[in-house]
Amino acid sequence: MGIDIKKILLVILSYVVITMAIAYSWNVILFQDLHFAIGANTRAEPIIWLGLIAMLLQAVVIAYLYPFFYNPGSHPVVQGIKFNLIMGAMVFSILGFGIAAKYDINPIAPFLISTLMFQFFQFVFTGIVLGSIYGRIEDKP
Repeated sequence: MGIDIKKILLVILSYVVITMAIAYSWNVILFQDLHFAIGANTRAEPIIWLGLIAMLLQAVVIAYLYPFFYNPGSHPVVQGIKFNLIMGAMVFSILGFGIAAKYDINPIAPFLISTLMFQFFQFVFTGIVLGSIYGRIEDKP
């Protein structure tokens, strides 16, 4: 199994585009007022480039590690979703519980539910694309 730079770059690009579309819709259109009301957002204007760096780092790690996780006996899209939900659990531990532990967010439950739902959609949709881009990965001798 060699490194396929084209697939890695395509995964990175698709991850960032999908995540940005979901994040903007979720955090600016659907739940911005809630997040300000409960103290989860304190900046009037988010620092977009920091969010992009976070997305790029997540995308690079996912694109690189996925082939090591892949099980040749399973459907690629199912594998992509499973892998991304595992990665999403790691991210949620920081963006959900970690932030709630450090910031005065009250009540905490709506924030955790909103963040969990956002990340579930983010990692399922990017997992579908991840599995589709990589397709079936064959073991090479």
